[in-house]
Amino acid sequence: MRFSLFVHMERWDESVSASQQFQNLTELTQIAEAGGFGTVWIGEHHSMEFVSSPNPMPQLAYLAARTSTIRLGAGTIVAPFWNPVRAAGETALLDVISGGRAEIGLARGAHQFEFDRMMGGLPATDGGKYLRELVPAVRALWQGDYAHKGEIWQFPTSTSVPKPVQRPTPPMWIAARDPDSHDFAVANGCNVMVTPLMKGIEEVENLVNRFETAVGNHPEVPRPELMVLRHTHVHSPEAPDDWRPAAEAIQRYYRTFDAWFGNKQTPENGFLEPSPESKFEGRPEFEPESLRTTAMIGTPDELIERLRRYEELGIDEYSFWIDNSLPHEEKRKSLELFIKDVVAAFR
Repeated sequence: MRFSLFVHMERWDESVSASQQFQNLTELTQIAEAGGFGTVWIGEHHSMEFVSSPNPMPQLAYLAARTSTIRLGAGTIVAPFWNPVRAAGETALLDVISGGRAEIGLARGAHQFEFDRMMGGLPATDGGKYLRELVPAVRALWQGDYAHKGEIWQFPTSTSVPKPVQRPTPPMWIAARDPDSHDFAVANGCNVMVTPLMKGIEEVENLVNRFETAVGNHPEVPRPELMVLRHTHVHSPEAPDDWRPAAEAIQRYYRTFDAWFGNKQTPENGFLEPSPESKFEGRPEFEPESLRTTAMIGTPDELIERLRRYEELGIDEYSFWIDNSLPHEEKRKSLELFIKDVVAAFR
C-alpha cells in the first residue's frame, strides 16, 4: 500500500494570507515527496476559503517545478463546471509541464452552494450525468480527433492540444460512493477514490466491497486501483492526550463542511462560521471520542495497526487528508512523524 497527500490552501480567517497558505501547501508537498509519498492531490472548490482551490491545475503546475518525483493529482475536478475540450487540454498541459506525472480525478460535485453560483442553480444531484458524459469525451480527445454530440455538450471534430505525455492517457480517477458510481468507474477503466468521512472501518469495508463487486462485474477491464482518503493526524506517544486537539479540530472542519453543505447562510467574504455543536446533539459520530477512531488519529504504533487492516483489504493507496483546521506547524509535525514512523513500517 502506497501513501499520498490530500491538501488544500486551508484558510480560516484573515490572520494568514493566501500567499502564506500557498507556501504552506508547497512545503507540505515537498515534505511528502521527500518522505516517499506517491502523489499529492488538490481538489476544486469555489468561493470557500476553508478549501481555497478554484482550479487545481495552476497549483499543480507550480508544484511540478518545485518537485521531481511526486505525482500531481487533481482530486477532483467537478465535471459540470468543465467543457470537455477545456478539461482535456488543461489536464494534458499539466501532464506536459510535469513530465508525465499527472493523475486526473473527476467528480460529479456535491455542494449546492457551488452549483448555485457556477451552474445557475442546477441541482447538485444532477452532476452525475455530466460526469458520465465528460469522462469518455476527455479520454477520446486526449488520443486524437473526436467529435461529440451528447445530451449536454456538442462540438465538431476537436482534439486535445497539447497531447498528454502519458500514453494512451493519464490515469483517470472517479470519486465514488454508491454502487452505480463504482460500476461506472470500473466499466470505463478508471481508478476509484473513496472517503468514509466520519464512519469507521465498517464503512471502509463496505466501500471496498462495492469496488470489488464492480470489478467482478467487469472481468473484461484490467483491474483498476482503489484509494481511501481519510483525515489523518499522528502525535507522539509521549503526549498521549494530544489526540483530543486533533479530534476537536477535525470536528470543527466537519461542522464547517456542514454549514457550507447546508447552504442556509450567506458567507462573508468567503468565510462561514461552523454549524454550532448543539446541532449535533444525539449524533455521536461528531463527538471527539468517536472522531479519534473514525478519523486516523493516534500514535505511530496505533496508526500502523489500523492501517494494516487497510492493507489487508487490498487498498492500493491511502491518502493522508491533512486539512483539519489545525495550524500549519501542527500539520507539519504530524506529517513528519507519520513519514518517520508509519510510512517506514510499510516499506
